[in-house]
Amino acid sequence: MPRCRLLLSMAALYGFTALAQTASQTVLLWPDGAPGAQGDTAADKPALALYPAPDANKIPVGVVICPGGGYHNLAMDHEGRQVAEWLNGLGISAYVLTYRLGPKYHFPIELWDAQRAIRYVRSHAAEFGIRPNKIGIWGFSAGGHLASTTGTHFDSGDRDAKDPYDRPSSRPDFMILAYPVITMEAPFVHLGSRDNLLGEKPDPALAASLSNQTQVTSETPPAFLFHTSDDDVVPVENSIEFYSALRKAGVPAEMHIYLHGKHGVGLAKNDPELSSWPDRLAAWMKAQGIR
Repeated sequence: MPRCRLLLSMAALYGFTALAQTASQTVLLWPDGAPGAQGDTAADKPALALYPAPDANKIPVGVVICPGGGYHNLAMDHEGRQVAEWLNGLGISAYVLTYRLGPKYHFPIELWDAQRAIRYVRSHAAEFGIRPNKIGIWGFSAGGHLASTTGTHFDSGDRDAKDPYDRPSSRPDFMILAYPVITMEAPFVHLGSRDNLLGEKPDPALAASLSNQTQVTSETPPAFLFHTSDDDVVPVENSIEFYSALRKAGVPAEMHIYLHGKHGVGLAKNDPELSSWPDRLAAWMKAQGIR
């Protein structure tokens, strides 16, 4: 079969839409409409952009990527596409998540989208050439809050569910958190992220339950954290408190805090100091047996 026809056949089978400029594909997480949807536009349809690793160096690992943007927009280039391409360079398949955003959508919609992404990738692990127990989640800024929420608020799935994507666990096997929002409470909360996720006057009990440093248990997946001391958008204490909670619970964790660096740097390709952090992440993944 000619290659173009093969790609179209795959698209028909999985509901993908080809993206020629990135050589990837996108898939709607709920092709028949997402739960809680308030419309029928692209913003109402959570999706994954698929970046399979090249066969030449592929390893059986997958990572769902949650770009940041304060739960109001998504930094899809430097916290999405570039990250997926970097993972591909390690032989790791990547899946960039477009999740629904505030102020139109509030919790738990965003968490539903991230959990569905984990379940979707796990359900297709065999087709994607990855192991169902080697699926991680990587989040930046507010996307780091979503990733850490997914890693602290998960379930084992429902084996009897009618929808096959509801059957596998939503627990990621590891977390990568880059300058993450962690807490929803003062004094270290990022107010923009909290307001977009929970509204301007959130229920204090809900805000407390989504302050993820308080939700860590021994079942929380291992984590790698990166932050800068002088981040003036999301205070570094977000990472410090989460790391401390992981250590207290006996969860393997590694944290790298750089002295200087602005918020939102992504992989920091053009910063001679911060650009070393992805190498440290790659070394951590190797030490953890992820790659």
